[in-house]
Amino acid sequence: MSLTHNLNGKLLRIGTYNNYPLSWTIQESNGTITGHGVAFAIMEILRQKFNFTFEVVVPENNYEFGGVRPESSLINLVNSSKIDMAAAFLTRLVKFNKMATFSNDLDEGVWMMMLKRPKESAAGSGLLAPFETYVWYLIMAAVICYGPCITFLTRMKSKLVRDKEGPINLPASIWFVYGSFIKQGTSLSPEANTTRVLFATWWIFIILLSAFYTANLTAFLTLSKFTLDIESPKDLYKKSYRWVAAEGGAVQYTIRNPEEELYYINKMVSNGRAQFRSVKRDEDYLPIVRAGAVLVKEQTAIDHLMYGDYLRKAREGVIESERCTYVVAPQFFMKKQRAFAYPNNTTLKILFDTVITNLLKAGIVNHLLHRDLPATKICPLDLQSKDRQLSNSDLMMTYIIMAIGLATAVAVFIGEVFIKRSKCMNGNINKNKDDRRKRKKSRVRFVNHSYDDSRPPPYDSLFGGKQNKITDRAQRKIINGREYLVFDTANGSTRLIPVRTPSAFLYQ
Repeated sequence: MSLTHNLNGKLLRIGTYNNYPLSWTIQESNGTITGHGVAFAIMEILRQKFNFTFEVVVPENNYEFGGVRPESSLINLVNSSKIDMAAAFLTRLVKFNKMATFSNDLDEGVWMMMLKRPKESAAGSGLLAPFETYVWYLIMAAVICYGPCITFLTRMKSKLVRDKEGPINLPASIWFVYGSFIKQGTSLSPEANTTRVLFATWWIFIILLSAFYTANLTAFLTLSKFTLDIESPKDLYKKSYRWVAAEGGAVQYTIRNPEEELYYINKMVSNGRAQFRSVKRDEDYLPIVRAGAVLVKEQTAIDHLMYGDYLRKAREGVIESERCTYVVAPQFFMKKQRAFAYPNNTTLKILFDTVITNLLKAGIVNHLLHRDLPATKICPLDLQSKDRQLSNSDLMMTYIIMAIGLATAVAVFIGEVFIKRSKCMNGNINKNKDDRRKRKKSRVRFVNHSYDDSRPPPYDSLFGGKQNKITDRAQRKIINGREYLVFDTANGSTRLIPVRTPSAFLYQ
């Protein structure tokens, strides 16, 4: 009762720093600084219960723990007893336990990573998305290796087992594997059981592979879950991303502490991939994020930042599908307990901690943290679009395949022309002109005596003489209502020649 009586009507100096929406200050027209946010909502409850008044004090550089000048930080004001209490959600770091006395925990702060929403999922797009990268490598290895395996096994079979079927050469095996891969037939007709098993094995493999690929491609293009390239602090460290955080905050001191798990990220500061900045408003971080950097900040602050950007675009008339410019990584950056801070050997902790604990257990602190936010998740990772239309990026692989095919065809054509011309040149050098003339004459004679078997033979070959006329030796007769020329050949057989013009044209 004596502690409560001593506090009654007393003026307290309450320190804070700008950390919207948890705590921030506004300077009134008369020069008075007023505090706002969740921290001062709790302070108002304490003020009404213990009947005291307070004035707000802000550190010079608005740091939580101190950046370049630690002496101007909020924790230093507490340590030097220049203020009676720090009304802010301060991170409970072991390094500062000797500098101040922390209250009971207010909540567990969660630092998340906000980045610009990418246009396509990190899982891939288009034709390659159904399988992971190493699966494609294994499929490519199977396509390349199976053709030589068929040639090798059939050659071994032909040496060990003597039968009519010979070995399948390498080009035929490669074309069979490639043709089956794109679901085309083959001119090969194996007769031996060994070769049939080899062919059937490859066909079964292609059937199953095609079934899995088709099903997964359909699911990806219609029901795929959007994924990010950055999901955890390890991804931030391994990949070439820049990130930014508040200067003098918990993130800066955590990654610089060798005893912390995230100390390995401190290397990104030295190579320029990480920066710590002090801004007047959180909205000043948005141009940096749009430029490709990742913002590391408390989850509540990020939710308010994204919600405010969403409402601003809605007022400007931006269509709904383009309002969610930013997205939050699914995994947290770090978690730390947060509390108020008092100078060492203070009596305020004894009075205030009981009330703070009751507020926490009653859920009032959690309500204050989320009272200005909607009940639904703000701009979730998966926007749950009802219709999924294919974009040009989904079909990009088809264009690449077409370009590669055309380039391959041109290269093969150039190679064939080069090989053919080189053979002709070698042949011309080894042959003399007389041999070429003889081959030309023999080729001409062969052409004159040859004829196309698909056409009817000439009359002179049928009737055995060029000097006799068919009309002189033939007799006209009507057979089955049609007129024919009946001709007796030299070997004693009889030939019938239709007289009607349409049919007779076939023999001319």
